[in-house]
Amino acid sequence: MTDIQDAVAPTAESETHARVARKIDIVVIGAGQAGLSSAYHLSRLGFLPQMQYVVIDRSPQPGGAWQFRWPSLTLSTVNGIHDLPGMKFADAVDTSKGEVHAAVAVPQYYGAYEKAFDLPVRRPVAVKVVCERGERFRVETDAGVYAARGIINATGTWEAPYIPPYPGADLFRGRQLHTKDYRTADAFAGQRVLLVGGGISAIQLLDEISQVTSTTWVTREEPAFREEPFTPEVGRAAVAMVEDRVRRGLPPGSVVSVTGIPVTAAILAARARGALDRQPMFAEITASGVRWPDGREQVFDVILWSTGFRSALDHLAPLQLRNTDGGILMTGRLATQVAKDPRIHLVGYGPSASTIGANRAGGAAARELAEQLHLL
Repeated sequence: MTDIQDAVAPTAESETHARVARKIDIVVIGAGQAGLSSAYHLSRLGFLPQMQYVVIDRSPQPGGAWQFRWPSLTLSTVNGIHDLPGMKFADAVDTSKGEVHAAVAVPQYYGAYEKAFDLPVRRPVAVKVVCERGERFRVETDAGVYAARGIINATGTWEAPYIPPYPGADLFRGRQLHTKDYRTADAFAGQRVLLVGGGISAIQLLDEISQVTSTTWVTREEPAFREEPFTPEVGRAAVAMVEDRVRRGLPPGSVVSVTGIPVTAAILAARARGALDRQPMFAEITASGVRWPDGREQVFDVILWSTGFRSALDHLAPLQLRNTDGGILMTGRLATQVAKDPRIHLVGYGPSASTIGANRAGGAAARELAEQLHLL
């Protein structure tokens, strides 16, 4: 797959010297579900860890973005965690003793998975930028430089929280937070909270906070609740719509906008106490709160933006993968391959953003990239 000189394990000097780029076949960026799946499949294809491929992860420990989720998020309330290829979740985590915190259980599972399959994850290492250098990519990190023949990017979205721009945002004297900053509802006790956003996370936070203080919920569009069961057919249809968008070079869009929000017992309880009495989006932010288009104003202490995330791809900006509307034209068997440069795969982008989608996409990306680079 690669010559003997390129396969020599790195020395401390070569890893830290900014001018020395260590040659390697494939760099996987990110060690969440998508990155670990990709690494697993690279190993199954015969790639040697550390010598022919490496996984770079900026987090302090295994677990991807899950390790940063709020403490009240449990395995029963998350939007689906699927087994990684080759190891069941239950083999690493005991779920028989009631509710299990996702921020504890998932890192435990991922850590056991990395160890079981000897996956070469280097952490905490942050990728600063990826540039094209002829037949290779220069991957600059805060712990050295790689010269890679191919890239599997699996950075997800957690590092790119999105807050839409609104007039007056810089005037607000209260606190403005994002879902990423949320820890516990008790931190908002006694405060007037405005929660913005219509996704699953928004409703989960609204449910918790509305039990300890006064809340107001606003969304751009009427939330789409799904009263009927969520079937595999519904899931496949939603993924197909997202895949169609990225294959046309459009931004991925939200899967929830297609599937709707499943109605749970918690949602029914929140409805009963009036927490889900949604209001339309305001027109501007004032020093003390917000103002609606009809001139009505309301005072708030906190604005909590639960407005989602964007794909964390800033480190790939020099490659100019995006088109004018912000999308990336994707191709390949499961739409993980960048059409502009087939040496790059984005796993966890678009249709592979779900945990089960990331599993399948990791396998497809590993094999397609290996074939593209003539390494099989």
